[in-house]
Amino acid sequence: MQPPNKMFDEMSKLMTNAMGVAQGAKDEAETAMKSWMDRWLADRDLVTREEFDAVRTMAQKAREENAALKARIEALEGKKEG
Repeated sequence: MQPPNKMFDEMSKLMTNAMGVAQGAKDEAETAMKSWMDRWLADRDLVTREEFDAVRTMAQKAREENAALKARIEALEGKKEG
């Protein structure tokens, strides 16, 4: 039978190795799941947050330009009538 210290050392090494294997399996599972989710979302033709924000900014700018042009047209039409 092994002395207690050597047995604890061996047990410690075994647990350390088991934790390393578990961490590797966890990382691999996360990578596989992320890859699967990326493919699934790409197949759904969804937009990214960055794309959504860019379009929202463009729409806001277009609304502002539309309001300015509307005010200008109304001002020009007011001058013609007066």
